[in-house]
Amino acid sequence: MAKITRIKASDPGKPKDESPKKVEKASKKAAKAPETTTKVKVVSDAPKTEKPAKQASGVAKKAKSDKKSEKKPFILIRPIVYLGRYIRDSWREIRQVRWPSRKATWKLVLAIFVYTGIFIAIIMLLDALFTWVFGMLVK
Repeated sequence: MAKITRIKASDPGKPKDESPKKVEKASKKAAKAPETTTKVKVVSDAPKTEKPAKQASGVAKKAKSDKKSEKKPFILIRPIVYLGRYIRDSWREIRQVRWPSRKATWKLVLAIFVYTGIFIAIIMLLDALFTWVFGMLVK
């Protein structure tokens, strides 16, 4: 039964150069910075007990009871309630969006116009080429 140790995060390493000035700077930075912790998880091949499974089933029971406790509105009012929830959830999503600045927006609009112009020119050239080729074939 082998034990496997997995390290999730590591401590900051020592500075490469051991000169007194750099060590002093590193110690000042370490004093200012929050301490990092190392999490170690030991995994073994030993059989697991049934206790975690029982806890998981308890969580599942709570989730089922939460669904049952949620009352559905009267059938004629449901569309209004669902529309209200949709608008509320949409508003929450819109508030989380990170909108671009005015300058970035104009740069993107200009890029769209440039690419559109390039593709219009390519399609016009291909159209003229195919018209000429088919005109030669028909003669």
